[in-house]
Amino acid sequence: MFRFTTAEGAELHTAVLRAFGLANERLETSLALDDVQLRLKDVGWAEQVTDEELTKSLSALRQWGLVESTQHRYGLTKHGEAAYAGVQHAIQTLTSSGALQTAVLDAIADRLTELQTPTKRAFAALMELEGHVETLQTNTARFNADLQRLLKEEHDLATFQDVKRTTITYLKDFIAGLDARKHRIRDAIGKIPTNVHEQAKEGAGLFQDEDWLRQRTERWLNLKAWFHDTPSKADELQDVARKAIVQLLRVLDRISEQKKRPTNTAADFKALAHWFAKSTEDEAHELFNAAFGLWPARHAHLAHADGELIPSGEPWANTPPVEVSPQLRTTGKQEHIGSTGKIRDVEHIRRNRREQAEKERAELEHAWRQIQTDGPVRISTLTSLDHDTFHRLIDLVGRALGSDPDSTGTRVAGTTDGRMQINLRNARGWATITTQKGTLSGPDYVIDVQSR
Repeated sequence: MFRFTTAEGAELHTAVLRAFGLANERLETSLALDDVQLRLKDVGWAEQVTDEELTKSLSALRQWGLVESTQHRYGLTKHGEAAYAGVQHAIQTLTSSGALQTAVLDAIADRLTELQTPTKRAFAALMELEGHVETLQTNTARFNADLQRLLKEEHDLATFQDVKRTTITYLKDFIAGLDARKHRIRDAIGKIPTNVHEQAKEGAGLFQDEDWLRQRTERWLNLKAWFHDTPSKADELQDVARKAIVQLLRVLDRISEQKKRPTNTAADFKALAHWFAKSTEDEAHELFNAAFGLWPARHAHLAHADGELIPSGEPWANTPPVEVSPQLRTTGKQEHIGSTGKIRDVEHIRRNRREQAEKERAELEHAWRQIQTDGPVRISTLTSLDHDTFHRLIDLVGRALGSDPDSTGTRVAGTTDGRMQINLRNARGWATITTQKGTLSGPDYVIDVQSR
């Protein structure tokens, strides 16, 4: 059936076949020789084709059983239509890329929900469902192939680094929503009636078509293999996506390592030895000084206490020794002695801190006096409080609500310093407390706040 793709003149044969396929899509079942010439331009054939070349190509296609002729008009046979469909599929595969589409999963779940109750749309919903499953399977296989090719491609590091990062984000987003969609589809499959195919067949008027029922059963088993079986293909897809993320991260790490400058000391010394071997004696001295930093500016300057007492022409052996500090001997660094820092006057700081502490203590005493009650009272009676007192009251109430009640239903709590204690009991009603910063409403409680 596909011998036209490998025979001599394969490109022209394919273009002619596509011309007939395009005519079929326009409901033109037969074409004359001149019509075929015009259709060749529509399918992108730019070269000039003579009538003799076109007749030869049509004869070859007719010999292979792809084209039939009647009274100088040509049309596709059943095999020709199948061959054209194969060519279209091949072109689509070569020009498209795979994808993991969560929208397809949502569409599958929606069609399954629609099939849970018998309706006149059962046949259409079933056909749409099978189409979505086939799309999912095709795109997943194609995406996996594209992903494996991506893992191997590292020619343009800058470009592929961005592509790999984008792919990682894409996979993470897909995995994040896969679990919920997978369980939704699995639950929906379990709710589908067992005679759903019979209902769809009756709705479409296919009472005697057993082949149709067999095909539907096979595709239903494929759907269950994707989402209902244990382990399902969706689980395997999730594992593949997770492994791909790990592999892509490793590839990114490897690319990053390749971009880094090597810091191998052994390799540096080998390169230095290679340079020494090519240098003259004078160049070798300069190279040695540059490589190991043996320049005067790199070292501390040491001198006698009074250099004027020693003549400049005096040999080193006859001069007194120069003192070297212990820090310079042990660390290689010379101490820098600067002027003594100015002593700060901290009396003013202490006085301010003391005044601030006294002020805070007075505010705390005032807050505790306001909170302290002469006995049990309802929170709803405390209609107006300053904000600091309100904050401390809410803290005490929160501590009490966080404790377990005793046999009488009373909750007991205290402050951190143990100075105040609150006894709290439930009360019916609603309480509203107003402060300078707003109003708070909540359940009412009976409280008794006392100092210890």
